[in-house]
Amino acid sequence: KIKSGYMTQLYRDVCSDLKTPINNSVIEEMKSKNKGGLEKIAAEIENAEKNEGESEVREAMVKKCEYLTTIGDKEETLKMLKETLDKTNTTGHKLDLHFHLIRLGFFFNDTKIITVNLEKAKALIELGGDWDRRNRLKVYSGLYAMSVRDFKEAAENFLDTVSTFTSYELMDYHTFIKYTIISCMMALERQELTKKVVEGADINEVLHELPLFKKYIYSLYNAQYADFFVALGELESVIKGDRLLASHTHFYVREMRVRSYAQLLESYSSLTVNYMANSFGVSEKFIDRELSRFISAGALNAKIDKVGGIIQTNRPDQKNWQYQAVIKQGDLLLNRIQKLSRVITI
Repeated sequence: KIKSGYMTQLYRDVCSDLKTPINNSVIEEMKSKNKGGLEKIAAEIENAEKNEGESEVREAMVKKCEYLTTIGDKEETLKMLKETLDKTNTTGHKLDLHFHLIRLGFFFNDTKIITVNLEKAKALIELGGDWDRRNRLKVYSGLYAMSVRDFKEAAENFLDTVSTFTSYELMDYHTFIKYTIISCMMALERQELTKKVVEGADINEVLHELPLFKKYIYSLYNAQYADFFVALGELESVIKGDRLLASHTHFYVREMRVRSYAQLLESYSSLTVNYMANSFGVSEKFIDRELSRFISAGALNAKIDKVGGIIQTNRPDQKNWQYQAVIKQGDLLLNRIQKLSRVITI
């Protein structure tokens, strides 16, 4: 795709990253194609400046931005987008250019470009962005939130746009639904998950085309834990191959295992290790090791009687927990005040 798209700069960058020798004949062919393409667009810009209005000039400049993006020239694209923004007056067109910059940031994994332009886009939306661009901004914001492991914000933004999705320049609808499910399964409580995902008409409409994700949702919802573990294992391979989620694979899979364990444990005051192992389709040794690790880390409220092979659940008293939290925070505040008073006295 790099060669067929004549992506000269990206070809250089990839060869450098992979420590692969650059094929000079390929480079020359690419540069020749790039030169021809840029000269053609430059002529269009010049003609628009001489014979047409500001709108046509801006359209020709946007065309150059898009061409520079398709050939993978990040720096030149940034320069051209800045120049185009300076000559753009309408809020809607400015938003489109900021969306372009955000997509560029996603492609090159440049967090600064993404965050700066998300903030600028949000500010512009408040000045009067239309309905379509407001919805698109939610998708862009959700995608960034998911990429930095903020699955709750991602789920909220994605769910708000499930029925109004139009951001096809960013991803196709099936990919969007996959990201929505991945985020919601992590972030939503069971009652909310039931209402917005399990019973969500828009999501269910495409689930028959996504059998893995259907199995992933319904196996946990219906407490079919062995099937859920199989689905989670298959999903792990999918996440590992996703450039935005790959770095979060271990975290995501671990947290979803904890969630499934917690869901089963909430149904009982006690149960045997053997029963739990059979429920998840794993060995007793595996369950014992997993629970011991998560209990000691405070992720599960339970204790294991290894002699009797019994797992006892400890449902935390919410009011007592809040009381303890207030006491702890009060002590921290008092310590800070005392330190501050000593500094002031001195």
